[in-house]
Amino acid sequence: MSISGLLITVMLSAQEWNPASTEWYSPEPPAVKPGKTPGQPPSDAIVLFDGKDLSKWVSGKGEEAKWKVVNGEMVVVPGTGAIKTKGYFGDCQLHVEFKSPPAEKHNGQNRGNSGIFLQSIYELQVLDGDNNPTYVNGMVGSIYKQSAPSANAYTKNGEWQVYDVYWKAPKFGAAGVLEEPARITVTLNGVLIQNNYEVKGHTAYTGLPEYHAHGRLPLMLQDHGTAVAFRNIWIRNL
Repeated sequence: MSISGLLITVMLSAQEWNPASTEWYSPEPPAVKPGKTPGQPPSDAIVLFDGKDLSKWVSGKGEEAKWKVVNGEMVVVPGTGAIKTKGYFGDCQLHVEFKSPPAEKHNGQNRGNSGIFLQSIYELQVLDGDNNPTYVNGMVGSIYKQSAPSANAYTKNGEWQVYDVYWKAPKFGAAGVLEEPARITVTLNGVLIQNNYEVKGHTAYTGLPEYHAHGRLPLMLQDHGTAVAFRNIWIRNL
């Protein structure tokens, strides 16, 4: 059959369809009220930090979180360890704002280092990106040791930086076999820097990434020895 003949056949077939046969009306998506201003939590978000207290967080060992709250900011207290959410999450939309401490004489991985660990395992790097050269798969916006960001959208030291993260959790089947790897999309200050990246496994400092079967897990923020500040943290289960 020629291409023109095929097109005529398709057009005739389409004319036989009732348009209503390709429409559906339920289930209706739930109504969600957006935040009053960009970056503010929508009505169905779980607010993890609203500037008041650490009631949604515990230490990495499950004890009281020892970071401090100052002027509405949650600030890393170096040496106290990571903190993690009391809630467990899988697929999610996450909003986090962070601010690097004064650079002083620090450089590279020693300047404003922290990390956002999706499901406590997969790190989105937090680092001062203001004239701070380092290995690009460890710079701000990287999926640590795996994927460099497509752009450095960090503004300047001392200013708030805004991450919006869209996370598709990995799926495991029988006997813990990986069926679908994790995927992540990230914007930094509104600029797309990770575009549906396929995560290769855990984000190890040394060695290659691997997957080990798991389910929903807490979100974790890293203590890497610098007083990084966080604010306006919220998450939506997807």
